[in-house]
Amino acid sequence: MSFSIHFEENCGSEFNLDLYLNARAKAILAVQMTAQNIRPGMDESQCNSILTKELSASGVEKFWHPTKFRVNSNTTKNFRDLSDEVRLKEQDLFFIDIGPVFFNHEADYGETFVLGNDPQLIHLQSAPKKIFMATQEAWKQDELTGVELYEFASNEAEKMNLKLNSNMYGHRLGDFPHALHYKGKLGNQDFFPLPHLWVLEIHVLDESLGRGAFFEDVLI
Repeated sequence: MSFSIHFEENCGSEFNLDLYLNARAKAILAVQMTAQNIRPGMDESQCNSILTKELSASGVEKFWHPTKFRVNSNTTKNFRDLSDEVRLKEQDLFFIDIGPVFFNHEADYGETFVLGNDPQLIHLQSAPKKIFMATQEAWKQDELTGVELYEFASNEAEKMNLKLNSNMYGHRLGDFPHALHYKGKLGNQDFFPLPHLWVLEIHVLDESLGRGAFFEDVLI
């Protein structure tokens, strides 16, 4: 892969890749440990309490974006949408999206989990990560721009009879706060983005189920 560094990819003088990747690992573990304790009947406030305790135990310093814990039909909502008062059913799914800061470096990770064994929900739950992995591989092989990344991801979603939510468009990440350098969206960039510094967000909707699924991680 051949890269050119753009102004959108500047970092602070304290940026340290090892600390940054350690922050990422902590975020992933906190999400996955939380998911093990989520049960049918819980609402988002109860789920958030479990997540808050897990993040506190992991040593979180602060958050660079608000935590989103979406359950049931709220999984279709955009990041800034307010949640409805719903609870998890026996056969259901939920996703977690966190933006914690560890070691003064930002993390951003999101993943969807399923309750029960409904094959349609399992298909939906697995879809965004599959799309992420396919898109990341195409980024590496074909040196896709930010715009092309989301064109590719949209096509992958269509193959699964799902709709990609283009309102969730990825962004920069780095040492806190990355916004000092750039606040824009990955999906609007017309260059080949550097590894580690850009978060690829995949939010897909199954309109027949009235549910969505989400996965995000940094491009590596």
